Amino acid sequence: MTTARLVDSGLQDGIDEELDRSLRPRQLDDFVGQERIKEQLSIVLEAARSRREALDHVLLAGPPGLGKTSLAYVVREELGVGLRTVAGPALERKDVAAILTSLEERDVLFIDEIHRLNRAAEEMLYPALEDFRIDIVMGQGPAARTLALDLPPFTLVGATTRTGLLTTPLRDRFGMTFRLDYYEPEDLARIVRRSARILTVEIADEAAEEIARRSRGTPRVANRILRRVRDVAEVRHEGAVTVGIAHEALELLEVDEHGLERSDRALL
Repeated sequence: MTTARLVDSGLQDGIDEELDRSLRPRQLDDFVGQERIKEQLSIVLEAARSRREALDHVLLAGPPGLGKTSLAYVVREELGVGLRTVAGPALERKDVAAILTSLEERDVLFIDEIHRLNRAAEEMLYPALEDFRIDIVMGQGPAARTLALDLPPFTLVGATTRTGLLTTPLRDRFGMTFRLDYYEPEDLARIVRRSARILTVEIADEAAEEIARRSRGTPRVANRILRRVRDVAEVRHEGAVTVGIAHEALELLEVDEHGLERSDRALL
């Protein structure tokens, strides 16, 4: 791949990432689907707000693209607190200490792919999650001593696609665990219509339903397909998305009736 193509690819990835952020729901009422999780979260969020306490630690599990990151942002917005976001694989022991000591009271720390934390970073989290303190070893050898630092109460929101890879000590320190399921087509159609409004795209209900049917139960896939359908509607047509234009775009994208793309079919 040439340098120009790499740059173009990076720019497109950045644009898509920015669009993904703009499509994320801000409040719990805006989050479509996962009704049981929303009901439980609304209760604990209201209780935490009324007591002005940090929300208990939350583990979000499920396949990619179902809204784990979006729910973490919703929790932050509902509580009106700060948010720090880190990726589990990139987190080292020294990073844990720096991040935890920079948190304000009731802030949310979101760790994506938390099952990929290295052992040293994970073990440093244990006292922070349970007692809101961290132990830092000062010096080396016989002269080494442990310094305990108190932390403000905070909320850890962990996201994982592989619950079985979490160690028992870490999993047991979460007060709440929610597993996100694949979405029904009607919920995905609502997400497509909401995203279309944010993107200022006029879309027919039948077109939204067709995109939803081919999105494999995943909002991230539905939003990605919507963006590409929008491109076809703007470039080849008048901008509005009809069911005919949706079919044309989906055929161009080689997404079949089951939501499988060319690479999926090749793999099968």
